[in-house]
Amino acid sequence: MLKRVSFRNVSIKDNFFSPRILCNSKVTINDCLDKCESTGRIENFVNAAKHLKGEEHGEYTGLMFNDSDVYKVIEGAAYSLHTYPDEKLEKRVDDIIEKIAAAQWDDGYINTYFTVKSPDGRWTDMNFHEMYCIGHMIEAAIAYFESTGKRTLLDVSIRAADYIYENIYLKNVHWIPGHQEIELALIKLYFLTKDEKYHKLALYLVEQRGKGYPFLDVINKCIDGMGGRKYNQDDKPAEELSEISGHAVRAMYYYSAITELAALDNNSDFEATMDRVYSSMLRNMYITGGIGQSNKNEGFTEDYDLPNKSYCETCAAVGVVFWASRMNRLKGLSKYMDIAETAMFNGSISGVSLSGDKFFYENPLTSDGTHHRQPWYECSCCPTQISRFIPSIGDYVYATDDDNTVYVNMYMQSDAEFECAGQTVKLSQKTNYPYSADVKITLKNTLDKAVSLKLRIPGWCKAFAVKLNEKAVSDIKSDCGYVVIDNISNENDEIELNMEMPVKIMHADERVQNDKGKVAVMRGPIVYCMEEVDNKNISEYTLSSDCVFTETEIEQLKGIPALKEVHSGAVFVPYFAWDNREEGKMDVWINYDEKKDGWLYR
Repeated sequence: MLKRVSFRNVSIKDNFFSPRILCNSKVTINDCLDKCESTGRIENFVNAAKHLKGEEHGEYTGLMFNDSDVYKVIEGAAYSLHTYPDEKLEKRVDDIIEKIAAAQWDDGYINTYFTVKSPDGRWTDMNFHEMYCIGHMIEAAIAYFESTGKRTLLDVSIRAADYIYENIYLKNVHWIPGHQEIELALIKLYFLTKDEKYHKLALYLVEQRGKGYPFLDVINKCIDGMGGRKYNQDDKPAEELSEISGHAVRAMYYYSAITELAALDNNSDFEATMDRVYSSMLRNMYITGGIGQSNKNEGFTEDYDLPNKSYCETCAAVGVVFWASRMNRLKGLSKYMDIAETAMFNGSISGVSLSGDKFFYENPLTSDGTHHRQPWYECSCCPTQISRFIPSIGDYVYATDDDNTVYVNMYMQSDAEFECAGQTVKLSQKTNYPYSADVKITLKNTLDKAVSLKLRIPGWCKAFAVKLNEKAVSDIKSDCGYVVIDNISNENDEIELNMEMPVKIMHADERVQNDKGKVAVMRGPIVYCMEEVDNKNISEYTLSSDCVFTETEIEQLKGIPALKEVHSGAVFVPYFAWDNREEGKMDVWINYDEKKDGWLYR
């Protein structure tokens, strides 16, 4: 089992994520807070507090789970405050937390929808997301406590978690959260507090699913594709699952929690389940790392049914990173980080504009020119998800184990300082990844006991070379998709990894009917697409086996390299950067004039 190295221990200084983390801090978080205020999400807490005091108050505003958006932005703000301290932002968040604390019932319950609109309706419908909202509050509280040392929101969250433990777990109430999330939050709370009851509650909520409780038939009923036991991942017990199903975001949170519990409890049944379901996910995944084909159920249909006019919710792609990284820590295999990387560099960050203030809910692989990012949504889970995901990107760079091994899972120019097997390790990375695959990793302190470094060799890389202290390593040791460099202990020990990163023409699996006769373009982890602003009649453009690509710059894309096909002059931009200029059509999968062997994306 591997241990996560927190983003708090990794200082990213690259040309790719650093600008996004800064933009998230200066633009996205404040913009999301502004929207939470202007749409009444924060005022809901004020009205709930007034209701509890018996005072006159306004009506509840918005969807029943709007509390969660406030919590997610607070979580993002907490992460951002660690990297970019900001007294004004911290004061703003403190004021919101005071409003949240005032809206908590004496028994620990907190949910503004039920407090203001239906005080007698608590715990009557799992799809009203009471636990989902509390889960996001717990995650925000932990983040804010770890970044600022302030525990007001943490104390509120502990009271809420204790309330659920006492009224659900201890009373053996048959209840499942309609939208999973709290399971992950409770595991985080267990790790923070070491209080076993949160671990027990998380496991209990997972084990409640798939039991066929009759009272859940009513709230599991399917209406216009939404609902049903399979949609809610309630059709089978966790240990019997074999295929991915239902609502994509709920699935990712659920499977992430099961994976955490498999590691925490050494649960071989949960591990075997996750192996099966993860393989199923790959049969339902787009080349961008996006998942969830259909807008009818915001989720999955059937294997290899991958229409390019896809749903691919931003939250789901972020969820892929959550789950795949946990599978990596559970299994120690690099292939899981390949998928995390694909979703991270493509299907997740496409969800926010380069300006940081417009968002995609859906991330299709084709557009007729009418699909654009929006400043906000009535259901704004995706903007707030991005606000907490981007500042925590450093979570995925390193992992450790108890055998003095450091796993280098992502390549980003950065400095890091963390514990490994009882000693402090300081590392720096120098690289222009993902636009260059040359990486230099330097140990910045002398160690009492040598460590081994495991460097992930991405699935897209077919040739590489390694140097240790400027000398070529000829006898390269590999393990589980990693190159292993042993006996690293001296300050300024230096490892160079040079990976070939050619442009690749990608063929879809032959079972994907929608992409027959088409190919996509990738370089390293980046998926590219054609936009009408650069290319006329993109639906009629055809790639051929003799195409040659060179790097080119587009001024409006702020230093993000594009590709140009030298024979035709066709321009391809990174998928994450599309729809940041003039309106127009877009395609990832392009016509191809002959069958060509290549790396099949499965």
